[in-house]
Amino acid sequence: MEMNQSQRLPVPQQVAWEALNDTELLKQCIPGCESIEPDGDNAYLLALTAAVGPVKARFKGRMALEDIQAPDSYTIRFDGQGGAAGFGKGTARVRLEPDGDETVLSYTVDAHVGGKLAQIGSRLVDAAARKMADTFFARFTEALTPDNTETPAAEGAPAAAAGDNEPTEEPKRKRSWTAWISKS
Repeated sequence: MEMNQSQRLPVPQQVAWEALNDTELLKQCIPGCESIEPDGDNAYLLALTAAVGPVKARFKGRMALEDIQAPDSYTIRFDGQGGAAGFGKGTARVRLEPDGDETVLSYTVDAHVGGKLAQIGSRLVDAAARKMADTFFARFTEALTPDNTETPAAEGAPAAAAGDNEPTEEPKRKRSWTAWISKS
């Protein structure tokens, strides 16, 4: 399976680079991710649950960052085992390019699956991979986006005059990205 995609991030390149290397943030953004633990220099052990068509399994694997060109690019080499469901392995080349106050993240993935996953068929595997990538980037972009949920009225408009019988509207509360992620 090959997949190429670009995503515009609402932050400068250095901020995007730091976020891509923040394992706690990645854990919360990767669909089904249960843990990301260090395993040597630029290497991590991962555990996640994923569903591909009718096959749902818990995968344990390792990823290593290679060819690191901070803050521009790196390559992720990954290998995961899902027991009877099969395995997945491959590489992802990630590149960050500044664009004004924003950053364009582009990636190219070359992955291979085996076991029951391979028997499902490439269309379902590709669709599941694209859905995971789309969910990750929606969460990741949301986490990096400044919260603009407060209304102008809540940011300094005077309170209702004393004796005004109209009920005052509560200011909208800022929603944290962690709360948003937990609902997904």
